[in-house]
Amino acid sequence: MLYWAVRELLQGQHYAYENVLFRGTCAALFCFLSCVLVLPRLIRQLMRWKLGDRPEFNHASLNELTREKNNVPTMGGIAILGAITVAVLLLADLGNFYVRMGLVCLVWLGVLGGVDDYLKLRAKPGTGSRDGLKMYEKLLFQIGLAVILGYYIYRHGGANFATIGHIVEEPHLPAYKVLAVPFYKPGLQMGAGMFMFVTVLVMTGTSNAVNLTDGMDGLASGCVAICALVFAILVYIVGTEAMAIKLLFPYVPKSGELVVFCGAILGSCLGFLWWNCHPARVFMGDTGSLPLGGLIGYVAIVTRQELMLLIVGGVFVIEALSVIAQIGYFKYTGGRRLFRCAPIHHHFHLGGLSEPQTVVRFWLVAVVFAGIALATVKLR
Repeated sequence: MLYWAVRELLQGQHYAYENVLFRGTCAALFCFLSCVLVLPRLIRQLMRWKLGDRPEFNHASLNELTREKNNVPTMGGIAILGAITVAVLLLADLGNFYVRMGLVCLVWLGVLGGVDDYLKLRAKPGTGSRDGLKMYEKLLFQIGLAVILGYYIYRHGGANFATIGHIVEEPHLPAYKVLAVPFYKPGLQMGAGMFMFVTVLVMTGTSNAVNLTDGMDGLASGCVAICALVFAILVYIVGTEAMAIKLLFPYVPKSGELVVFCGAILGSCLGFLWWNCHPARVFMGDTGSLPLGGLIGYVAIVTRQELMLLIVGGVFVIEALSVIAQIGYFKYTGGRRLFRCAPIHHHFHLGGLSEPQTVVRFWLVAVVFAGIALATVKLR
């Protein structure tokens, strides 16, 4: 809205507000300050509503280590979602297709996560209903969203994406049919079926992986902030024709507006981290983790950087694989455990590392993955 107002006011003139990097930076600052200032009041309100967390694990030692987290307010993701939404409405071009689809993704997964959190918190202790929504119920809504987004992104791509034959081996192949591969400049060709499959896999996988990572004070918010910063750079490259051509990336017209989304994610996560660092005064809950993961996955799909996401979000991949490996090994061996507890951050916590030590080291690993991802920009 503010974007349109300023554009109309200064029509025909060159001004800094037109620059997406400027607006992305403004979105980051706005969301950071919003979360820092709004969260204390939200925390008090959540406490009045008695929406305190009750961490429960199938591990007595871990329950003992986390006992001080009982009754810490959760659903703090409301502040994150609110800040991102307001920043995008004010600073992004709402006429942009990718911005509108991003808002759909944010609201859809935010509502899903909110319902899941509410069911968990309202369940009486000892009733066995602490898990909230069943896994298949969450997957049903996540897959539904992915199918809708995939269909419209592919359809929009067919109508509007520029042809960039110099980026792939086959001349005149549109960007929406290209899966960018790190270190391999031609990329891979994709049909509609493969595009939909990849979209579903990325959306559900990233959303749930961030949700699994959200198990320690500041862990998920710090790692998502690092990931958002890297994708802000990648989005700017992919959305700028000259840079995309120079660096051999698929050029996706008008996708540059997602820099505002990435900036908003970065700022809101850092602002939330102000109150979420150890000892946390608030948790984001599924209300925050599901939409944050989904938005990162959505940006990767639009920019054709799904494989790059595996590098940028390396911590999320490790967390998700640790859970899959733990469950598979447990079933295969008839009850033996591969890790002390999964996700893997609990394994290190139970191994003697304090929670702040574990979180900071995971942040460092996330920074290393981010550096590797940015290095691939030139090594193609």
